[in-house]
Amino acid sequence: MRASIEEYKAVEEAAMKFVKSVAEGDSRYAKKLFIDEAVLFGYLDGKLEHGSIEQFYKNVDTVSAGSDFKARIDIVDIEETLAVVRVCVAKAYNQNSDTIQK
Repeated sequence: MRASIEEYKAVEEAAMKFVKSVAEGDSRYAKKLFIDEAVLFGYLDGKLEHGSIEQFYKNVDTVSAGSDFKARIDIVDIEETLAVVRVCVAKAYNQNSDTIQK
């Protein structure tokens, strides 16, 4: 059975809390989304990170994305109580000779 538009809107609102946490460098929004047993898998600075969701919150709280942060949410599928969501993020920046460490 196909999910209703209301279900898609609810999933999008939840994903936007994740985006807001990352954009603002404030994990309080994301903390409303994940259970305590959730785990982190991903890459940070080219290194694989895995561990508790608390590590993700720590990462979010130590680095804000800033005003140039852009995000797109793709809801891939909703099936009963499960939603598959892809969040694509980008941050534009300029690096010049004054910012490159020699």
